[in-house]
Amino acid sequence: MTERTFPPRTPGRREAFWESLDEPQREALREASRPRVYPARTPLCYQGDESDHIIVIEDGWAKVTSMTEDGHAVVLAVRGPGDLICESAVLGDRQRSATVTALSPVRALVVPARRFTAFLDAHPEAWRLVSGTFVARLDDADRRLQAHVSAKGARRLALLLAQLAELSARHVPAAPDGGIEIAPPLSQEELGSWMDASRETVARALAHLRERGLVRTGWRRIVVVDVEGLRAFAQERESD
Repeated sequence: MTERTFPPRTPGRREAFWESLDEPQREALREASRPRVYPARTPLCYQGDESDHIIVIEDGWAKVTSMTEDGHAVVLAVRGPGDLICESAVLGDRQRSATVTALSPVRALVVPARRFTAFLDAHPEAWRLVSGTFVARLDDADRRLQAHVSAKGARRLALLLAQLAELSARHVPAAPDGGIEIAPPLSQEELGSWMDASRETVARALAHLRERGLVRTGWRRIVVVDVEGLRAFAQERESD
């Protein structure tokens, strides 16, 4: 994996934690951390474990899942370059609320909880960025709930793909025709878990979105052709 160069800051765009730090803050956090590479499908932290460290993703993608009472893993979110994960360590003695698993090889900085809180004490302005991360996670949960209430099937998938396209555009250059490839390598089963639908429902929804010219698909590859078109489609009324 090559060194990650983050895109220029864009007004109004939510930045990942690492992007929001200045260079002295990044250097201080590097000194407090140890680098680690996680192969694809390797857990970075486990639901229920004690929170004794945080992780900053430098490169690669991971999924956040939570285990239900009947033993079913539900995809809650994806995290990518610059994101702070396993952040519950900041809150003190607390068990992890979810499992984070590498979707692709992940290069990361692992910071013990005590060193991270010492970093925050030495750089008080960074506390605001951590708080912003917590707020963003709550906002994401609210959007997930709203999508479940307001849409289903292809429309719910359209909302999810539009969000993933906007996230991916920060890290993957658009195709010559303006298409945006979804960067996190999510399977149809994982997309279905995220939107509370079966793999078959996702496959039918993707076929419908292809027919409307909104996406192109391949093996574990989805290219969003029209982000605004996806959002407009998601807002259409369900037919009787």
